[in-house]
Amino acid sequence: MSRHKRGNLNGYLFIAPVFIYITITAFIPMIMSLYLSFTDYNMLQPPKWCGLYNYKDLLGKDGKMWVAMRNTLIYAIEVLPLNIFCSLGLAILVNKNLPGMTFFRTTYYLPVVTSMVAASMIWMWIYDTDMGLLNNILSLFGVEPIEWLTSPDMALHSLAIMRVWKGIGWNMVIYLAGLQGIPRHLYEAAMIDGASRWQQFANVTWPMLRPVTYYVLTMGLISTFQTFTEIYSMTRGGPLDSTTTIGYQIYKMAFDYMEMGKASALAFVLFVIIFTLSIINVKFFSSRVDSEV
Repeated sequence: MSRHKRGNLNGYLFIAPVFIYITITAFIPMIMSLYLSFTDYNMLQPPKWCGLYNYKDLLGKDGKMWVAMRNTLIYAIEVLPLNIFCSLGLAILVNKNLPGMTFFRTTYYLPVVTSMVAASMIWMWIYDTDMGLLNNILSLFGVEPIEWLTSPDMALHSLAIMRVWKGIGWNMVIYLAGLQGIPRHLYEAAMIDGASRWQQFANVTWPMLRPVTYYVLTMGLISTFQTFTEIYSMTRGGPLDSTTTIGYQIYKMAFDYMEMGKASALAFVLFVIIFTLSIINVKFFSSRVDSEV
């Protein structure tokens, strides 16, 4: 065997464990789920082929699917801009070479390494109507108790705030890396030209961070559209389906209603939505970069 072929074989052997793992845990389940989306399957009887019926039912008369879609869109629209704004602000703050910045970086990152279930339990206590920390603080200013998780008008927004708190630490680190990668001479040139701090941010910092923002927005889009754990832990989709997202609706269809075929179909509808929005995001940022070049 030649040296070149031996090198290729060694490379294949190195990637084989990861490839086998991904095949077993991702590719095979995806193919099976795609097949089940065209069947009527309740886990008690063998799957029965029904063609496009599940998709037609979901996109046609299934009102719960559209409610879940609306909630998911509202959730994403609230979470993503707040996450980007807060994480970028924190990154700019901790990027300064001041005493104690390492402590603050660690503190802001702690929610990221906290499990979502544990964080959900903490925020359920914070949001508790009668004994919660937030209502107790507001009562000092004469504010009546607010039903953060039990009111259909407030529950989804309350979950969005919790999600922003949970995610800003990770995005802060990404933005911090981006900030430290901006050449210092660009700021020096801007200061020589008399640019204010805001002008430096608008004309140097933000344009240079556009690739980072693209990454944060894309990953945040995928994550928020797949939201499940906090919904399951804190509200179970209630009250009155006001916090039922597509991810949680897939779970309910599969394990509450035993409609595995329809749940699989909804999962692929979610895949198409996420893929389409990601492509739009790529096109938008690519056009902005091309226009600047």
